[in-house]
Amino acid sequence: MKLIILDRDGVINFDSDQFIKNPEEWKPIPGSLEAIARLCQSDYRVVVATNQSGIGRGLFDMTTLNAIHDKMHKACALLGGRIDAIFFCPHTAESNCNCRKPKSGMIEEIAERYNMDLHGVPVVGDSLRDLEAATRLGAKPFLVLTGKGIKTQAKGGLPEGTQIFPDLAAVVTHILS
Repeated sequence: MKLIILDRDGVINFDSDQFIKNPEEWKPIPGSLEAIARLCQSDYRVVVATNQSGIGRGLFDMTTLNAIHDKMHKACALLGGRIDAIFFCPHTAESNCNCRKPKSGMIEEIAERYNMDLHGVPVVGDSLRDLEAATRLGAKPFLVLTGKGIKTQAKGGLPEGTQIFPDLAAVVTHILS
C-alpha cells in the first residue's frame, strides 16, 4: 500500500493565525486538491494529520470541525480525489498530550490503523512540528513553502533529509515522477 500523510492548514488549505473556525474560512491552496486527486489516481492512500487546538481553546466544536472536513472531502471528490482518513489532536499545547505534533502519537496511530511501518512514507507539512513528528517514525519529511513554510525554512533546524518544495502540487509531481 502506498500512503502519504499531509498536514491540513498551510498544506491543503490556506492557514490563519486566528485559526480556521468554520467552513467558510476553509479555502484550498490552488493546486492542492488537484494534487490529492493525482495521488489517488496513482493508488496512494491520502491521510491528514492535523493539530486542531481551536477545539481545546473553545473557538469551535466537533460539529464545526466535521463541517470543515466535510467541505474538504467534497471539494476533493469534485476533482476525483479522496482523503482516506483525518486524524486530529483537539488539545492545546498546554495539555502536553501525546497526540499533538511535534509528539508522534497521532502519526503512531496512523501506522497502527494502516498496520504499516512508516519508514520512507512521505509526510508533507509547513511547520517544523509536522516534520519532527513524522521523522520520529522514519517517515520522509517534505516541507512546503505555503502556510508557515517560508518562516519554517528561515528558522532552520529541519530534520535531516527534508526536501523543500513550493507547494503540495510540486511535492506530488516529485513523488509521482
